[in-house]
Amino acid sequence: MTATDSSRVPAAAERAAADRWALPALRPSTLATPADLAARRAALGALPPPEPVPGIAIENTAYAGVPCVVCAPPEPRDVLVYFHGGGYRLGSAAQFTPFAARLAGAARARVVVVDYRLAPEHPYPAALHDAAKVYGHLLAESGTPPVAVGDSAGGGLAASLVTACVRAGIAVPRGLVLLSAWLDLRCAAASYRSRSATDQLFSLEAARQAAEQYLQGHAADDPLASPLLADVATFPPSLLFASSDEVLLDDTMTMAAALAQARVPVATSVIPGVPHTWPSVAPHHPASAAALDVAARFVDRLPAPR
Repeated sequence: MTATDSSRVPAAAERAAADRWALPALRPSTLATPADLAARRAALGALPPPEPVPGIAIENTAYAGVPCVVCAPPEPRDVLVYFHGGGYRLGSAAQFTPFAARLAGAARARVVVVDYRLAPEHPYPAALHDAAKVYGHLLAESGTPPVAVGDSAGGGLAASLVTACVRAGIAVPRGLVLLSAWLDLRCAAASYRSRSATDQLFSLEAARQAAEQYLQGHAADDPLASPLLADVATFPPSLLFASSDEVLLDDTMTMAAALAQARVPVATSVIPGVPHTWPSVAPHHPASAAALDVAARFVDRLPAPR
């Protein structure tokens, strides 16, 4: 069954506040050269750190040779493996640790943030290989599949991981939480054009460029690169979030419909008037706290592993 939660449209004052959520360093733009990417990465790295989350321990470590940041409350009751966004070419585990810490607190879970390799220096399938290595380590460590979580490109990575597990003959994640997930690197859905004017953080131009830098000639219709084209009957129970104003809206809605058609338990939350990946870029907004609460309840209600 698919459940959709569409909240009221925010008032003008709230929309004005929403415009301020999009930090200049995050706005979509052309990142065609190594110098462009280096400048954007430096700008992201220079952003002031958010406030720490009380009661959440932070540890820098490595699993299967892949750097990770672990966020954990006292006595965590679950394990989540989290893949950050950034179009496969931006972002780091350190930059997304504040969001992961809030998620760890809300879900009372140990959250492992994977610092996967980035394009164009490390094109497909480097990120997926790193994701699979860490997931395999966590699976072997406890014998229980962790829940896979991802935002934007990281959401695509989390979904691609399911197919990678099926092909490798290992257990798929217990559940899947996708926030503004980039699921189809062909970038052909209608919302890539219809929402480009309203999406504050992503655009059709940015998506096409990021896909080119990540794929570097690999086929965009490979289900391991575009999980929207995968056999979703193999997917675990899934929770999908999207903004009504973002270019990736159709990716989310098409995936939700496919999961429902395959009789995979799926819940979908579409929120109007919020930016792409709002829980990470707007941590103090009520819509962000609400999304974390929904995700925590979803994880808590997942069936126990067999």
